[in-house]
Amino acid sequence: MIKNNKPVRITLAHINDTHSYFEPQSLQLQLNIDGKSISPYVSNGGFSRIATRAKQLKATAQQHDRDFIFVHAGDCFQGTLYFSLFKGKANSDMLNALGIDVMTIGNHELDMGNEPVAAFLERIQFPLLAGNWDLSNEIKTKSHYLNGRANLYSYQAEQQTARWMTRVVDGEHIAIFGVSLDKMADIANVDPDTPFVNAFATAKNTLRAIRKSGINKIILLSHLGFDGDCELAKEVDGISLIVGGHSHTLQGDFSDLGLEKESEYGHQVNGTYIVQAGFHSQALGHCDIDFAADGSVSNFKGKNELLIGRRLFIDASLLTANHDDEIHAKASLYLAQHENVVVCKKDPTLQSLLQDKYIPRVRKLQDTVIANLAVDMRHIRIPDLKGGSDIAPLVAESFAHMMNKNGHRVDFAIHNAGGVRTSLHRGNISIGDIAGKLLPFAVPIGVYRIKGKYIAQALEGAINNAINNGVLGSGSGSYPYTYNLNFSYYAQRPLGSRIAKLTIYTEEDGWHDIDHEMIYYGSSSAYTMKGKEGYEALTMMEGDGVISQYSMADCFIDFIQTDYKSSSCEQLWYGKPL
Repeated sequence: MIKNNKPVRITLAHINDTHSYFEPQSLQLQLNIDGKSISPYVSNGGFSRIATRAKQLKATAQQHDRDFIFVHAGDCFQGTLYFSLFKGKANSDMLNALGIDVMTIGNHELDMGNEPVAAFLERIQFPLLAGNWDLSNEIKTKSHYLNGRANLYSYQAEQQTARWMTRVVDGEHIAIFGVSLDKMADIANVDPDTPFVNAFATAKNTLRAIRKSGINKIILLSHLGFDGDCELAKEVDGISLIVGGHSHTLQGDFSDLGLEKESEYGHQVNGTYIVQAGFHSQALGHCDIDFAADGSVSNFKGKNELLIGRRLFIDASLLTANHDDEIHAKASLYLAQHENVVVCKKDPTLQSLLQDKYIPRVRKLQDTVIANLAVDMRHIRIPDLKGGSDIAPLVAESFAHMMNKNGHRVDFAIHNAGGVRTSLHRGNISIGDIAGKLLPFAVPIGVYRIKGKYIAQALEGAINNAINNGVLGSGSGSYPYTYNLNFSYYAQRPLGSRIAKLTIYTEEDGWHDIDHEMIYYGSSSAYTMKGKEGYEALTMMEGDGVISQYSMADCFIDFIQTDYKSSSCEQLWYGKPL
């Protein structure tokens, strides 16, 4: 049995929800300088700046005889062309180069099922914590079998605890474990033989087991969201620090920069400190923690730092800097002296890796024009007085196009509004506009067979969820847009009867009523096929359906390049096939 009986001092740096934002982004600030309001743009964040600042913090920690731990609280996948093009490979390379010590799994790591996680585990040089991911009944014949992998710290079914790692500091053991959303199956595409179990119960059991082993200094990496972390800390005693993610909470006061204040840094609940560092690689959080001999935190001090470049710009392109204006000179000085801002150079080693290995291929996609749009195309989640989304129905049509092209019969397609992320403006449209902005989530498309009555139920469930009509909805993103389906929704009718006049289009018969007992062939994203966010009725499909290798962006790009003339967007696009 381990005997922990000495104080320990550490410095912990943390990031979360980086979502493949390796490069800096443009950020507009709102400043008040000498009574004058100005709104300059800065180059914000990015992995190269995080690397520079992390090295500085590590050096400072070592000078003060403190151990240094650098962690990621989940959701490194998805978000930009770096994921669309390279999937998890770029993330593993960049996180390895960043030098993180450990990461917990987020929901977006499982958007495409378990297989990308398996490939990620092959490449990373740090442990991946998934303490409530139960792999005990995993099918052993799978090509991407996960159970037993040395660097995956998953659920221990017999003990009903998370597997934890230990960090030894001056002879004292610090236990680190991770939990993620136990409703993972509702928002991601985890394989059905590897469910996530209750996070709170797992944390309680794990705390008990860790203390029984003799360790009393305990850190949890969580991907539950800020509210979930607060609730967990309230219910579970003995966690020294929770490092969180998922809710994109930028703790600290940045209100004088024009950013909303969400929570103080190091929010304390029931003796547990809770930290989170925003999203998209914009900030680096860090804290000095002094553990007493009994495991309690005797001293805590830390903050989030917004990492920016030294120049101020006049627009979001970051092409034109403002050098001579006196107000902007004072603004630059103000930012340089701001407690929660660090003007930070890019680390040359990590920047070189990014520049040499990945940026050229991403730039090629960003610059590859595939069409010219003659008019603006609006995207809106829930239709308003101007109508619905111009884009989402075409995305649904592109699913049918791609599946038909690959030999699958498709009678109709449904796509949720939240899967489309932006409007499109007239002018040139590049691959980067589609895969990096419009449809950035690399979720695969599938096909399925389903009775007509369940199509009606799925449409109603999705709309009920989107508008909270008689249900506790999860957001407007579930609103359904369709190809070859037409229907009316009556909000005042009783549950189960709100979809009426449901028709389907076929070349043979044109528009005609759907037969509730007839089987039709549909196409949707794998996310929607699993019944997420009101689409439960789609799980009544015949068999399991088929998931393809094509993402939403793959489908829409191919659709624009090869099938635009026969589609409903013939008058909108001037295609430029490669």
